[in-house]
Amino acid sequence: MTNRFALFVLSFAVVYSVSAQNVMTPELLWKLGRVSGETITPDGKSVIYGVTQYNMEANKGERNLYSIPVTGGEAKQITSTTGSEGGVQSTPSGRMGFLFNGQWWEASWDGTNAKQISNIEGGIDNVKYSPDGKRILFSQEVKIHPVVTELYADLPKANAHGGDDLMYRHWDSWEDGAYNHVFVADYNGTAIRNVKDIMQGESFDSPQTPFGGAEDISFDASGTGVFYVCKKKSGKAAAVSTNTDIYYYTIATGTTVNLTSDGPGYDTQPDPAPKDNWLAYTSMARDGYEADKNDLVVLNISTGKKYNLTKNWDETVESFCWSSDGAKIYFLAVNEGTEQLFEILLPKDFEKGSGVIRQITNGDFDLNSIVGQAGDWMVVSKSDMNHANELARVNLKSGEVVALTTVNKSAYDAISLSRIDKVWMKTTDGKKMLTWVIYPPGFDPSKKYPTLLYCQGGPQSAVSQFYSFRWNFQLMAANGYIVVAANRRGLPGFGTKWNEDISKDWGGQAIRDYLTAIDSASTWNFVDKTRLGAVGASYGGYAVYMLEGLGDGRFKSMISHCGLFDLTSWYASTEELWFANFDVGGPFWEQPQPKSYKESNPINFVDKWNTPIMIVEGERDYRVPYTQGLEAFQIAQLKGIKSRLLVFPDEGHWILKPQNSLLWHREFYRWLDETLKN
Repeated sequence: MTNRFALFVLSFAVVYSVSAQNVMTPELLWKLGRVSGETITPDGKSVIYGVTQYNMEANKGERNLYSIPVTGGEAKQITSTTGSEGGVQSTPSGRMGFLFNGQWWEASWDGTNAKQISNIEGGIDNVKYSPDGKRILFSQEVKIHPVVTELYADLPKANAHGGDDLMYRHWDSWEDGAYNHVFVADYNGTAIRNVKDIMQGESFDSPQTPFGGAEDISFDASGTGVFYVCKKKSGKAAAVSTNTDIYYYTIATGTTVNLTSDGPGYDTQPDPAPKDNWLAYTSMARDGYEADKNDLVVLNISTGKKYNLTKNWDETVESFCWSSDGAKIYFLAVNEGTEQLFEILLPKDFEKGSGVIRQITNGDFDLNSIVGQAGDWMVVSKSDMNHANELARVNLKSGEVVALTTVNKSAYDAISLSRIDKVWMKTTDGKKMLTWVIYPPGFDPSKKYPTLLYCQGGPQSAVSQFYSFRWNFQLMAANGYIVVAANRRGLPGFGTKWNEDISKDWGGQAIRDYLTAIDSASTWNFVDKTRLGAVGASYGGYAVYMLEGLGDGRFKSMISHCGLFDLTSWYASTEELWFANFDVGGPFWEQPQPKSYKESNPINFVDKWNTPIMIVEGERDYRVPYTQGLEAFQIAQLKGIKSRLLVFPDEGHWILKPQNSLLWHREFYRWLDETLKN
């Protein structure tokens, strides 16, 4: 009997192990290589890219560099030293330059003959060479003023944060008196000399924190000046404004001028043309509106005249690059739930026209970064809801998309993938809304499945063919759930009006759009309308709180991550007040009070709460302080609603550490198993 039972247990374990490998799991998700492009080699024949692999036991990742022919073929690993390499570009002598352990290195393109070029205390970042090869540009954090604990040398064990003005903390960090500055230095092929801080003494950041990078700084076409992005505001003025400008620093004279002082919104990504006297950059028109239409503008540096190339185009530009001959600009933009590659053929006379825009690619995928041009091909990164980023090449004439890297092919070949449908639904105000529907592997339409309504954050970030390592639709479906991901009001890719319609109306049409999505799905025979859930983060977490109050019995389970629960207390504790002012309508004490505080405030609807809810927070989240979740959890508990609180002390708005992420996933599905699956 014992032997037969042991044999049964062993057989079950083997079957379960094999079965578990047939679908995506959280553990497998974190074993995937994370691919990102670097550059094209000077001869145009190869692509350099990085792959990050995570070690769960060490709780960290390591990134190594690889090379693959642009035409496809065998990939070769070119770095293997412990530590992560990135920021690759061609040196003036045609070698490979890259960042490693905070310093600049140069090597042959196969990774051999590596030599450290910089030795700068504190490390450097965002390195670029001047076109003439005589200078180098980089950024570094510089201490400008002391914080409170540094005022008292006799209290070395004191630990405190403080502030005398706003932006005393930002996203996940407290103000520490240090700022990103731009530096320029002489370069002779073997060393960096005569280093100069071109923002000497300024209490401003360039690149911008926390999301700015190498796209914020650039040499001009001659190498005699530097363009950089900066918001030269501090305190309360910085907290309520999005007005970044593009500055130009002349190296010979040390003078700085503001090139975009006439633009009150975001001006970013300064990129000089490969020839002639033009600068391209992206620009938003309104101060305070961080999700405004992002236009592509070119500036004639000699005359100072600016030309908006996309003013008559009803979408928003993500990132861009000049064509190798300077006759076109290629850019990425969201279009109807996908991200595609476009081009602008520049006019011969900017006074007579703004250029012709052409969409190059089409398909149910995202092209989410541009690596570089190689002749008639553009190398990009590509993802869809079943596949993490890999590199691909796009034929710039035909739009053909050809896979280049296959880092995760063996992992995907071993599992069943999800069917993904694009469904158009009619909203309550008679509009068409695109909704992605993701099905469990082996989907059987004769069965009934528990179904999750996915609520997107932002609130104005696309529900496209992205592949998230946290909100992973493939993984949700692999756990037996149908996922309904609606492009509700407030998402890009459907025109600027659709995108802006959520501002100052968070709890209105966007929430009705979510109800449309789940109600439409509930009419499908394979959706079990007695087992519906709603999940989301940030604005998505806010939407979950609103649906908890307005769901009218539709839902059986909820998960809210870093959601806004009480707009009044949130306004009094968040950091980027421009966001609250534009999207919510302003301070809650204004008279008349903005309607959001009554009509769109989840706390006002807790009398209708009755659905089990899990609440997840990061203590270092200063955008939506974690106390929002504590308030919601306390009310759910006092109302006798089954509820669970999960707080990560060392995480911010996102869960980024590997073991924390695995814990997040396991608790996410444990909750759904308890409240929805059965």
